[in-house]
Amino acid sequence: MAYGFLDTFATPELRAAQEANGVGDTWARFAGDRDFDRFTQNEEAFIAARDSFYLASTSSNGWPYVQHRGGPPGFLKVLDETTLAFADFRGNRQYITLGNTLADDRVSLILVDYPNQARLKILAHMQARDLTDDPALAERLVLPGYKARPERAFVLKLETFDWNCPQHITPRFTNAEIGVALAPVHARLAALEAENQALRDQLANRP
Repeated sequence: MAYGFLDTFATPELRAAQEANGVGDTWARFAGDRDFDRFTQNEEAFIAARDSFYLASTSSNGWPYVQHRGGPPGFLKVLDETTLAFADFRGNRQYITLGNTLADDRVSLILVDYPNQARLKILAHMQARDLTDDPALAERLVLPGYKARPERAFVLKLETFDWNCPQHITPRFTNAEIGVALAPVHARLAALEAENQALRDQLANRP
């Protein structure tokens, strides 16, 4: 039985920790194989809707580093069923993630849909690409109207992914999502205000 995501972390230390905590049969509790080594339309749609994700890499001295990446919804592109890519915009110019991947290209991503309490975990190998050397890739990563300067592209080859349970994900909403939800309320208020104004006008015009 295979479970791609968990199998990746199946070190003796992990097995010992699971045994010590009474869950040594974790893998056996899943029926069938779960390789999760190809994105489906479900993952593609989920990724396309995200406006941020968390990215973890490891430095050559062993320290892990986690950063937040953000942009317009869909800035993280699914190029094919095993490949992701995104434009690396100029930021604080520390280049920690870039430097880490020169030593170890393994990275981990977490993407969260806060309103729907859903979470996707991805393991991949990430490499930097010069956008001027790959015009076709640059064209796919372009974000019309987004005011940020891309310095390079990051291309990620999927190792495996898994969906996480929704427990402990606090629902949060963007201004745009709140705006959509409140649109009927605003429309109703506008209609009532117009109705009240019409009644006021009628009263004011009575002889």
